[in-house]
Amino acid sequence: MTRRLQLLFILLAVGAPALAMAQRGRDAPPARPQSFEAVVRCRAITDSAERLACFDAAVAALQTAQERRDVVMVDRQQVRDGRRRLFGLALPRIPIFGGGDDDDHDEDAVRSLESTVSAVSTSGGQYQVTLADGSVWLQVDNNVLAVPPRAGHRIVINRGALGSYMMRVNNQPGVRVRRVR
Repeated sequence: MTRRLQLLFILLAVGAPALAMAQRGRDAPPARPQSFEAVVRCRAITDSAERLACFDAAVAALQTAQERRDVVMVDRQQVRDGRRRLFGLALPRIPIFGGGDDDDHDEDAVRSLESTVSAVSTSGGQYQVTLADGSVWLQVDNNVLAVPPRAGHRIVINRGALGSYMMRVNNQPGVRVRRVR
């Protein structure tokens, strides 16, 4: 599966519940799928045989929903990995991917990226840098780097003010960049 298809799958898989949460408001908890709610409701049944029958039916329905991809389960590490792959991309304000006003308080928010340069091109004195993870960043200011970026150089990209990003190449002063892809 290509990176683009993986990214699209992640966006579609967890984006719908997150969009619903964003539309209802930040403080409202996300609505859980009915197939999950059915499992939770089984806990309230006091008779052991009835509770077991309820759990068996509810779990079977949940598994069917998961196999049809009506329900997708991701763990915290998968969310972190997705956020890291999406760092710097302009996305709608979907809380699971970051981009909300509460990112400063979110322990899973990605605030910087460290990588190495895999390719560099220039146009008009500005650099387009491809990182080892395949992301492409374009310089958007006219600052000059004393040592131009080259394959293998260490890169650190930090989130800046007002949605901007600063890229440092081999600990030089930063240049303002935006992610192209």
